[in-house]
Amino acid sequence: MNILYLTFFYKPDLSAGSFRNTALVDMLKKKIQPTDRIDVLTTIPNRYHSYKTQAESIEVDGNVHIHRIKLSEHKNGFADQIFSFRDYYQSVLKFTKNKDYDLIYASSSKLFTAFLAARIANKKKIPLYLDIRDIFVDTLNEVLKNKYVKAVIIPLLRMVEKYTVNSATHINFVSRGFENYFDRIYRGPKSFFTNGIDDEFLNMSKPISTNGNGQNGKIKIITYAGNIGEGQGLDKIIPEAAKKLEGKYLFKIIGDGGAKKVLLNKLAEMKIINVEILQPVSREKLKQYYSDSDFLFLHLNDYEAFKKVLPSKIFEYAATNKGIIAGVGGYAGEFIKENLPDAILFCPGNHFEFLEKLNMYKANGTTRTSFIDKFSRGKIMDEMASSILDILKLKPGVKVTLKKILFVQKSTEYSDRAILN
Repeated sequence: MNILYLTFFYKPDLSAGSFRNTALVDMLKKKIQPTDRIDVLTTIPNRYHSYKTQAESIEVDGNVHIHRIKLSEHKNGFADQIFSFRDYYQSVLKFTKNKDYDLIYASSSKLFTAFLAARIANKKKIPLYLDIRDIFVDTLNEVLKNKYVKAVIIPLLRMVEKYTVNSATHINFVSRGFENYFDRIYRGPKSFFTNGIDDEFLNMSKPISTNGNGQNGKIKIITYAGNIGEGQGLDKIIPEAAKKLEGKYLFKIIGDGGAKKVLLNKLAEMKIINVEILQPVSREKLKQYYSDSDFLFLHLNDYEAFKKVLPSKIFEYAATNKGIIAGVGGYAGEFIKENLPDAILFCPGNHFEFLEKLNMYKANGTTRTSFIDKFSRGKIMDEMASSILDILKLKPGVKVTLKKILFVQKSTEYSDRAILN
């Protein structure tokens, strides 16, 4: 059995996609036979141009063969990403041209990674399993400001999206919030395996003890770690909040991205002195930053598209047992209310609500052991790997119809199962 695994990001890159896909491949490796093979086609680490880490272009780990493709230099700009994906797209087509596979798996926050997988699956007439981690077209529709460009690009991308998802044998949605969006174009088997908590964060759990008033003379630390892009909208919340909290709180922003310059300019314009912008760091160093913090911060721009997502950072933050401040709405807000009721939740961009709730916050000294157990990455990836390999048990020519024969809640998500007729 040969599996083709497409993911733009993979270890040792720093991104949610990298952490998720590395964990899933490790689990698949345990479940397949020694004579089976997984070809992982990914990229030389490139998530942040300011964070460079070395990785071999070809790496063999037992029956997992990792091929890392070198991309054009980029700084996360829109045009840069187009050129870098072109390199990946062409290289993957060349690599797979004369190879036989039994299944293709693709991780897609980038729509065209999924489209590429669909093209290969249709050409080779083999099953395709998609993991949808973002709704690219929905997001781009809000981010693009030029209405004439949108009028041309968005309809074309919707055609690509429809072709891609209808080429899939099975789709997993990382967020339950994606379901309604895709129901209009996809009726096939689906599942909802969320992101989870990696093992390295499992030993950080301690009783929550941080209160929010900041009046005890100690400067408290609020840390954000991740991408600094249009989607996060940090420039719309951090400067105003930091100005009001000067002398009581220090914000540490760890990361890089296309909107970093916008944030820096606004901080300079408002003469903010209690915000530090730090370059991306390894996960080991990041754990120390988390440990030194009083609160961990999360924010999404107030776009309709982001009301469907479930940020992976929620799981990582929750495992530390630090206070969580989250400016999110939609499904992510519902998820936090249900699973992390001790978090400070406010409407995106509303620094008045953020400050009011921070000032009122009182830690209750509890731990999040039940959350950590429920959303262990290993447990989630174990179930997901089994669902991928189950596809290979279907015999060619057998008609598969979707029937909801299982309605069991797993980790606050539901699974649909395909049965044979």
